[in-house]
Amino acid sequence: MSARANPVKNSSSFFVICEVVENRFLNLSYEALGLARTLADSVGGTVHAVLVGSGLGGLGEDLIAHGADSVFVIDAPFLAEYQADAWLPDLAALIDRVRPRAIIVGHTALGAELAPRLAFRLGTTVATGCNKVSFEGDDLLLTRPCYGGKAEEVVSLRTAPALFTIKSKCFEPIAKLESRSGAVMRLDSVLDPASVRTKIRETRHGADDGALLESARTVVAGGGGMQNALGFELVTRLADSLGGAVGASRVACDLGWCPPSRQVGLSGKTIAPELYIAIGISGAGQHMAGCANAKNIVAINTDPDAPIFRYARYGIVGDCHQVMPALIDEIASFRK
Repeated sequence: MSARANPVKNSSSFFVICEVVENRFLNLSYEALGLARTLADSVGGTVHAVLVGSGLGGLGEDLIAHGADSVFVIDAPFLAEYQADAWLPDLAALIDRVRPRAIIVGHTALGAELAPRLAFRLGTTVATGCNKVSFEGDDLLLTRPCYGGKAEEVVSLRTAPALFTIKSKCFEPIAKLESRSGAVMRLDSVLDPASVRTKIRETRHGADDGALLESARTVVAGGGGMQNALGFELVTRLADSLGGAVGASRVACDLGWCPPSRQVGLSGKTIAPELYIAIGISGAGQHMAGCANAKNIVAINTDPDAPIFRYARYGIVGDCHQVMPALIDEIASFRK
């Protein structure tokens, strides 16, 4: 693979690929814009954002208000559903036009597939799942978990443009400012629709897609210590009593007790709620990589030596099947 010529390494512009679901931006897109704005301001640079899809309307103006200097909108009916081979030609052509120093993509299912493909198309390198980004002199340093979340590595990409995906809840979006000025440019697609080799015949959404998990202020999560799927009925009741969302460890999802979309951890979702209640979860590094940024962690576990207690502000050593009904009743009494 040949590296792109180095002149873009001296560029001071940053390029953000934003993701839209049901005509709304993911919060992670705003977080990526906030990061790009911070990096650009530190070097006197600019932030470009791109939207690819169909029926995008006035969404571009919202990205200006959230920190972009310019927004490129590529809107065509055949781009309505994400397909890597349909999106790549337009993205590669636009990046070649803008020649940014770095390309930022959210680490979602879409981003995790798109970023490596785009890196190959551009002849550059990709770093996935980053949770910290900073400058050291002229070098852009990217930090990401490794060894199952037990350690972190810091990498600096030798090819340009730098391309990386970022984990959710690791960067702050900037405050929306309606008076912020910028340009929204609508571009025609460079793609010949007939050249797309794959076609989407049907899209199915699960009954529970976990969409509320990352934005919830309170999350109640169950793990292998729940013993069976019936334990998650109590988890759901406790979450409902607190107005929160239900999460799960990988073990609980693998056993089929909870949908995979509810998984919290290194290979699941990264969340940062005000309150995280971990029930029957040991607190292994892979799980804590997804919830360590929670403001308050409450742990319920029968093992007093479980690692989760090292992270918890409050801990209860006991059988969750006895503790949870008592908590639910106590919360109900406060609401009377």
